[in-house]
Formats: sequence, structure tokens, C-alpha cells
Amino acid sequence: MTRPPDTAPNDRIRGLLTRGEGRLVWTIGGISVFTNLLMLTGPIFMLQVYDRVLSSKSEPTLLVLFALVAFLYTVFGVLDHARARIGARLGAQLHDRLDPQVFAAALNTDRMRAARAPAELSGLQQFASAPAFMALFDFPWVPLFLGIIALLNPWLGLLACLAALLLAGLGMANIRASRAPVGQAQTSAYRADRMTRQIAQHSPELDTMNMRAGALSRWQGQRRQALDHALALSDTSGRFGAIARALRLFLQSAILAAGAWLVLRGQLTPGGMIAASIILGRALAPLDQLIGGWPQVQLARAGMASLRDLLSHNPARACARIRLPAPRGQLVVRQLGLQAQTGARRVVLRDVGFALEPGQVLGVVGASGAGKSSLAAALAGHWPPDRGEIRLDGARLDQYPPDQLGAALGFLPQRVTLFEGSLRDNIARLDPAASDTDVIAAAKATGAHDMILSLPDGYATLVTAEETRLSGGQIQRIGLARAFFGDPVVIVLDEPDASLDAEGVRALGTAITAVRDRGATVVLTTHRVELLQGCDMTIRLERGAMVRPRPPGGETARRHTATRSVPQSLQAPVLTDAGQIRFPWEAGRNGAPR
Repeated sequence: MTRPPDTAPNDRIRGLLTRGEGRLVWTIGGISVFTNLLMLTGPIFMLQVYDRVLSSKSEPTLLVLFALVAFLYTVFGVLDHARARIGARLGAQLHDRLDPQVFAAALNTDRMRAARAPAELSGLQQFASAPAFMALFDFPWVPLFLGIIALLNPWLGLLACLAALLLAGLGMANIRASRAPVGQAQTSAYRADRMTRQIAQHSPELDTMNMRAGALSRWQGQRRQALDHALALSDTSGRFGAIARALRLFLQSAILAAGAWLVLRGQLTPGGMIAASIILGRALAPLDQLIGGWPQVQLARAGMASLRDLLSHNPARACARIRLPAPRGQLVVRQLGLQAQTGARRVVLRDVGFALEPGQVLGVVGASGAGKSSLAAALAGHWPPDRGEIRLDGARLDQYPPDQLGAALGFLPQRVTLFEGSLRDNIARLDPAASDTDVIAAAKATGAHDMILSLPDGYATLVTAEETRLSGGQIQRIGLARAFFGDPVVIVLDEPDASLDAEGVRALGTAITAVRDRGATVVLTTHRVELLQGCDMTIRLERGAMVRPRPPGGETARRHTATRSVPQSLQAPVLTDAGQIRFPWEAGRNGAPR
């Protein structure tokens, strides 16, 4: 049994202070106590020099005070450096802890959000070592410094409080003014980066079809928009930051002038005048840093909220599950409904249902946009049902641990993607512990072995993210071998014959027959008659709904009914003399179409 985690991923973000990260945060807070107290070293030294050393003209006192100040500032430097190091490690530990959950959850969401999630997590890591983050720990000490100024003189204390309120008001105005630019800059930057990746990935098509000029224009527009939003954010942040710095310096001079006036009236010592100015500068420093670094704070808050929402909507992938008995391949779909995740949430599938026993093959046909690929994605666990359920050996797909479900499923998407690495790595599903025997067996089963050996580097042929020299048919065969790797009990193939030549289609049919004979369940979307005729049953999708079939009567269905319990609601198609696909329920008793 897999040991469940002591906190859910959503709680790991919301309750950040309850585990290892919390101890680090408390450590930073504890160190901040001493660093802020040590910041009083300078004002106290000034007070002693002006009020004692100069009046007494005692050189030994000056030397002792100077040695003490040197020691205290050394301690301050060590503690401040330690605080920064702990902050950096807090960010690294947070990133390391949440990275697997964010990665797994991002696989179940749309591409835009999936691309943002790692960047948001990295943003949280960087914020943990940023000056604005440390300013949050210094901010609670502002009242203490203001109180010390009030002890020196009540009028100076009142002036210091007014200065702090003025700077705080400026900070509130900065928050309101920068809220919209932060969101716009973040969104436009993600869109520009996404378009950059698309252009780099599809550069050959752009050259071939004379699309480079149009793509460049669109890319420049996206980058210009991102740059404009970034400049707007920089201008807003820079404007308020400059005002805050200038105002802080002016307020320090103002309290120095007020202190000098009090000295002239005999209500304050010269040392108190200098100390009040230095302490006010220290009291206003966290406010100044927060105003200048507020965009970082907003980005960190937005990233945390987005990650919390991402993980809360993907609990199945993010949480550990109990390990169920190894599935045999019984697949039951009941009233399956899917909705598009964007726009008006268009219905993609509705009331789709069928049942497959181990060793049966289901063919799915339908026009483009009928929902075939959506059904394949749902069966592979990539698209959680909005209605109905999918059960594998009696358990919903989300009740299996991700690693157990992944080992039990083989999936070939409509568009095969090879990951950076060797062909062996891609067939082995990036598993470094996979044996060469299993890799070669999967390649032989799908007819890819000889093709791979014909390459100069064979199974060691490298595929990079920028380019691959493999043809579409070769990539398709590698994808098929990956889907068949590890003897999965359920194999879902979305248009597996795409880009395959006649030899490849024959090898695919042989592979499907072999896995069916060993008891695996196969679901494939295709329009190839030779593949459909090898199916135990078929369904047709139209606008996301199943076309209701008549009772079976095909020879293939009858043959497998004798050895397997084939449901009496579906059957295989036949090929007419005209070379068209014809389903038995589409013809009358005399064979004429209805």
C-alpha cells in the first residue's frame, strides 16, 4: 500500500507554515528579531558619542564603544547573510516539495495553464529570496522604531508616525495602481512565450508555405504587447518607488530639522537629534522596499492562488492512492459526458456507453469533430468525465495511483510527440529502469524494430526538442511501440494508421491481434476497413453522441462471441462491393441501405 501524504497538495500551499517550510519561516522571523534590534546599534552609538564622548572627551570610552559597535555590526552581517540563505533554501524546499504535484496536475489542464504552472512555482521560489520578502519580516518592527523615537521626544514621535502614515498611503496607492498592469504583463508574457515555442516547433511549415512573414508579424505584435505591458508595469512601479525614496529622504531631513529646532529650544540633545533621524530611516525602510518590490509581492500572491486552484481541481493526480489489484482489462463506460473547458463549455460527448471484456477490440468511427479523439483522451485518463464514469475492473480511473494506471494503459494520441532523448528512451516511456528486452519486444510487436535498426544509431538515435529527422510514419511507429510497451491491459489508439504505409498497417493489425490474444483490451479510432473488420465491435459517433446500433450479425462478432462474452449491442462493419464501410444496422434485411 502506498503511504498517503500527511497533507493534501492544496493544504501544502494554504498551510505553508505547518511543515518544514514553516520551520524555516519561523527561523527567518527569529533572526529578524535580532537583526532589527541590532539596527539600533548605529543610533545608540551616535547618541553615546554626542552626549558622552564629546562632552567628557574620553578617548578610552570612544575606543570601547567603537570596538563594541564593530562586533555588533559583524554579528548583524552574519545574521543577515544567514537570513538570506535560509530564504533561498525555503524557496528551494517549497519548489522541491510542490514540483511533482504541480507537474502531475498540469498534465490534466489546458496547455496555457500547464505552461504557466512551472513558471508560477519558480516565481514563488525566487520571491522567497527577494528583498521584498525579507521586508515583510521587518515591517512588524516599524511600530517599535516609532515608539523609540517618541521616547526621545513626543513631538518627534508624532512627526515620525505622520511620516509612516504618509508612506503607507503611498503604498496603498501603489497597490491599486499596479494591480491591473501586473496581471496584463503576466498574461501577455505567457502568450508571447507560447507563440515563440510554436514558431520554433513549426518553422519548416512556415518556410514551406510562405508563412514566415505573417508569423513574424504576429510574433512581433505579441512581443510588442508584452513589452508595452511590462513597460507600463515598470513605469508604475518605478514612479511610486522613486516617490517613496525621495519622500523617505525628505522625511529624514524633516525630522532632523525638527530635532535641531528642539535642540535649540533645549528640549533634545544633539545625540537624540541624530539618532531620531537614523531610526526614522530604519523605520521607513521596509515600507520603501515593499513599495518598490510590490509587483513581486503581487506576482507571488497571484502565483500561489493559481497553484492552489490548479491543485484543488486536480486532486486525483496530486494525491497518493491506494494500490488496487492489478487490472485485467475489463472496461465499462456509462453515460459518459465531456464538455469543452473553454468558451461556452460546448458539449463534446454525451451519453456514450459500452462494455468491453479482456481480449476484446472496439473500433470507433465518425466524421471529423464527432468526438473520437475526446473519447480516446477520456479512456486514457487525460480528460476527467463531466458526467458518467469510466471504470477499469470495477474501479474508476481516478481511483488508481497514477503510476499503476500508467503501467496498465497504453495510449497513442492523434499527434505523437517524441521527447528529448533516444528512441529507446521514448519507447521505454522515459523509464531508466526499463529493460532492453521489453523495449525491443514492443518495437518488434509494432513492426518498428527493423526500421529502427536501419537508422545509423539504431535505438540510440537521439531526438531533440528542436528537430527530428524521422518521418511521420517513423514517428508513428515509435509512438505505437511506446503504447504497446510493458504489456498494458488496455490500449487506446487514436488514428493509429495515420502516416503508416501498407506494410505499417499490416504490422499494426498483427500487433492488435497479438495483444488481443494475450487478453488485452483495445480501443481504436480509425476508418481503415481492414482494421475495423478485425474488431469485435464498433460504435459510430455523430456530434458527440453514439448512433444506436442494431443487434450484431457480423462474422467477426459471432466468432469472438463463441469464446468471449461480447455484448449483444455492437458489431463489426463489412466492406461493400463499392469499397465503402457499411455497418449491419445501416442495411435492411435484403442488404439495401436504410
